Amino acid sequence: MRVPLSWLREYVPIEVPLGELTERLSVASAEVEGVERIGVPEADGNLERFRVGRVLEAEKHPNADRLQLCRVDVGEGEPRQIVCGAWNFGPGATVAVALPGAVLPGGLELERREVRGELSDGMILAEDEVELGPDHAGIMVLADGPEPGTPLVEVLPLVDDVLLLEPTGNRPDLLAVYGVAREVAALFDMPLADVPGGQSSGHVPEGQVEVEVDDFEACPRYIGRLFENVRIEPSPLWLKSRLLVAGMRPIANVVDVTNYVMVALGNPLHAFDFETLHGGKIVVRRARKGEEMRTLDGVERRLEPEDLLIADTERAIALAGIMGGEETEIGASTTTVLLEAANFEPFTIFKTSERLRLRTEGSNRWEKGVDPYLAAPAAALATELLVELTGATWTAQSDVHADLPERPVVCYRPERADAVIGVATPVDDQHALLARLGFERGDDTVVVPTWRARDVTREIDVVEEIARFRLEEVPFTLPVRRAMFGTLTREQQLRRRIEDALVGLGFSETYTPSLRPDDETDWKLPEPIAVELTALRTSLLPSLVEAVRRNVDAGAEQIALFELARIYLSNGELPNERLHVAGVAPGGFARVKGVVQALYEVLKAGAQFERADHPLFHPGKTARTSAGIVGELNPRILDGEWGAFELDLESLFAESREPVAYEDVITYPAVRQDLAFVVPEQVEAGELVAAAREAAGPQLREVEIFDVYRGEQVGEGKKSIAFSVAFQSPERTLSDEDAAALRRQIADALGERFGAVLRTA
Repeated sequence: MRVPLSWLREYVPIEVPLGELTERLSVASAEVEGVERIGVPEADGNLERFRVGRVLEAEKHPNADRLQLCRVDVGEGEPRQIVCGAWNFGPGATVAVALPGAVLPGGLELERREVRGELSDGMILAEDEVELGPDHAGIMVLADGPEPGTPLVEVLPLVDDVLLLEPTGNRPDLLAVYGVAREVAALFDMPLADVPGGQSSGHVPEGQVEVEVDDFEACPRYIGRLFENVRIEPSPLWLKSRLLVAGMRPIANVVDVTNYVMVALGNPLHAFDFETLHGGKIVVRRARKGEEMRTLDGVERRLEPEDLLIADTERAIALAGIMGGEETEIGASTTTVLLEAANFEPFTIFKTSERLRLRTEGSNRWEKGVDPYLAAPAAALATELLVELTGATWTAQSDVHADLPERPVVCYRPERADAVIGVATPVDDQHALLARLGFERGDDTVVVPTWRARDVTREIDVVEEIARFRLEEVPFTLPVRRAMFGTLTREQQLRRRIEDALVGLGFSETYTPSLRPDDETDWKLPEPIAVELTALRTSLLPSLVEAVRRNVDAGAEQIALFELARIYLSNGELPNERLHVAGVAPGGFARVKGVVQALYEVLKAGAQFERADHPLFHPGKTARTSAGIVGELNPRILDGEWGAFELDLESLFAESREPVAYEDVITYPAVRQDLAFVVPEQVEAGELVAAAREAAGPQLREVEIFDVYRGEQVGEGKKSIAFSVAFQSPERTLSDEDAAALRRQIADALGERFGAVLRTA
């Protein structure tokens, strides 16, 4: 929500600094994501170079048929000569002028210069040149009144600050400038202007608009107003500039009025060309099976019976609350306009909008719940503007509705607020704060305002309203621990140990989305929210690699990231959710293999690696453990030498010897020897270690590989793997003969199984 400060000040006299305003709103109401300053730069007295001018002479440029040579009074005594390319004005016109040295939005600095042989001592401005509108076909012709030389900033909003507000889903009232003004007035105890359009103009036509509502549950209220003798033309500059600053595109006066009222009050409106309606009647109904309509964006929409429509006597003319139909669009030839100011049930609009993937400013507000009592002031404000800006005559009206909802009444105990907030607030002060928000005091109750009826329904909701005013006074204290319940499970303890170990190894934890653009899974969203979020992930590594790539592109070359999260595998009716840990780090295979070994050691488990393949990893530099995969990323996946791993925590925890069981320390010394075996190249070292342990039994207490040799001494296609072993018995000191016997058992087993030849001992 873009909230221009100049517009906000029309409803509440803001006297606090902008920083204080944004901070208070962010804490108490809705996050202010930033403040955007738009318009003409203010530095170095720049605004003084923008003035009101009066054209004294305007003639064709002697050397250019498409240019005018003008003499313009800018309040300096002597007029300035200015060359202009527009022809929508003449002598006597009041215009906006920028003098030499002025800096326009975008940074362009004007200079005195010659144009086709004639001096141009300034610029006569079009609205787009100062960000007041999209038009560049002609210059701005101002209303008579301001004297030449008047600072232009006193006539036009050359500079404005825009609050970038992000209201939560339960506060649709903040999707309106007046709603934000009401919040500011309450927070700072400032006077608030009356609701625009809330006061009746006095004139009510006798004519009736024929409206039939078939479903009052989906459409609690429908106000229709008919206007004749309408002139369709561009909106005045103030309206176009206000819409632009608020993020809306100006179109023409009638459509601009509906958008202006929506942004001002939060109630979306729609206007129909009444002459195109069959039967001159409005029918609010559900769609018929197989019914279709073409919306304003030119798309033919196939409708479902749950869709709510605005129709005439023969066909659909609008998707209620979402978008109008092409056939009844306001055009240049329109002279009779039917204005719709209605109220629609949120979930109905949401379902249709989601199914059709058609999100609009209107649907965004309806699906959050617009106050049904807001339709009347919205219609009144729009009526004032249509009559004023189009010259129209209001000739007929209709207000069809069922019983509108009563204001909620909530039981309320002020002492409950003190207990929950932790700061005492006198009862009368509490009710005074609530009154500023529109609540009324009853006997042990409060009456909720209609614009908060959907989100304030319980006592605790009312307590939150008091808390919003007192948050800054709540002391920063830790809660007193009176009792302690529960302990971490084994899995939780091991998970924390894994996280701590990775942080200690230089990794930073990150979180990536559980959804991927596509994945090898049956679990794909029928209605994805974005093309890059369509399927539940089956692996953490692809998203983690993308996160590392983004960081590398930003200049963080030595970044190491890990993630501990769930993946989703196909398994019948529901996904098989597995908890995985994955990491990516520079340094290639050697580093991540060491990381995985460290994780196993942290869990008091032994890591065994075997050769493997993986689409993300470099061929020949990939290994698998009992819990997952580890390897060096293929350079085509990520430039440079990067290693990565992904382990299944359930499998990893199954190998953990935690809690550690005590074993008696063996008091007898160990016999230590080195063994080297020549084996075929394809034999893996881990296989030799496992076979050696199996052959020697428990008396082989330690075995560690310390060297791998390839060369002439072992022959082509072979390698020598050297082990350091320790033989030890808990019952006696082993002799050299005992050690020799164990060595022979190992050599015989490895020779029979792998063709290994004992090289040295």
